Amino acid sequence: MIRPSSNSGLTLRLALLAVGTFVLGMDGFVLAGLLPDVARDLDVSVAQAGQLTTAFAVTYAIGSPVIATATGRLDRRIVLGAGMAVFLVGMAAQAAGPNYPVVLAGRILSGLGAAGFQANAFAVAGVLSPPERRARSLAVVGAGASLATVAGVPFGVLVGQQVGWRAAMWVIAGLAAVAALLTALLPAVRLPSATLGERVRLLATPAMLFLLLGTSLQLVPQFMVISYVAPILGASGSSVVVALVVFGVAFFAGNRVVGALADRWGGLRVIAAGLSVTALSTVGLWAARPHLAAAMVALVALGLVGSWQVTPQQTRVFAAGGPAATVALGLNGSMIYVGSGVGAALGGGVVASAGVSWVPLVAAAVAVLALMFTLVTAPERQPALASA
Repeated sequence: MIRPSSNSGLTLRLALLAVGTFVLGMDGFVLAGLLPDVARDLDVSVAQAGQLTTAFAVTYAIGSPVIATATGRLDRRIVLGAGMAVFLVGMAAQAAGPNYPVVLAGRILSGLGAAGFQANAFAVAGVLSPPERRARSLAVVGAGASLATVAGVPFGVLVGQQVGWRAAMWVIAGLAAVAALLTALLPAVRLPSATLGERVRLLATPAMLFLLLGTSLQLVPQFMVISYVAPILGASGSSVVVALVVFGVAFFAGNRVVGALADRWGGLRVIAAGLSVTALSTVGLWAARPHLAAAMVALVALGLVGSWQVTPQQTRVFAAGGPAATVALGLNGSMIYVGSGVGAALGGGVVASAGVSWVPLVAAAVAVLALMFTLVTAPERQPALASA
């Protein structure tokens, strides 16, 4: 087990990991903005093109805990470098793919590589950090992904309009090559070994199951709104890009402080505060809908606490995971994708059944439900549950 790094060395190593999470985040946001172009080029419907995103998410959700279990005894540098290399190959396959099946296969390969990198990046950050700085360290690594929410959409729109979606994929492949090489600068990190049976028993405890369910539930309100932000705001074209960039900047700003808050207050309190603000901001978004400027204010509030469920929850899962921390973080990453998918699906169901104006209100109700679930099931408040 490696000892926690000094402050100066730790900052550099976290930055190296953040480069990787930035690359993975860019991929998701760039593709989302280019789906119509991808559909036209591959001669498929936009709905079929959207399945490329679904294929990535499903592969990540399934692959992350499996890879964490299968590679438990390996040096994390090897796993991180290999994961980013597989992601790179997948991106190249998408950029050069002559037809939809090849691009789909590349998307699946990219999801597999992302699954190998992402959870391990956060696990390494947790291992390298002293306990009193762990949340801040996880937030630094997560800052790469949050920065991608700011840069991904405008980059995708700009590159897509000027030189096409394939060029954007090649750019991300190039960034992935850099991120893969940077993993060699990390120290050797081996996590505590545990048998598969020990890992399964630990992850099957009520405390861990409730934590993982909470991860998904906490993220549903945010993704309900962001997935349908254009019709909610009544905006189109450049206004949607501006709205997403505003949300991304606020998200990044909130991520800058969430680690310190979680280290000082504890993850549970920060999550509770974030869900409370989420509920209030989504109600505010519903009330402000007819007025774009006022709605933007509510969107900023939602963005500011957007990461307040992610980093503190990762800290709680890491602590509860013990020797199976990497597997636990892999499952937590899977549950993040589950939460995003459920949020988008639930938002779509509300739009179809009641109309888009109801999406923010239902999101607020889900935020309150998530807050109650998180508080009632918190192992920090129930020692007996934590040790069960």
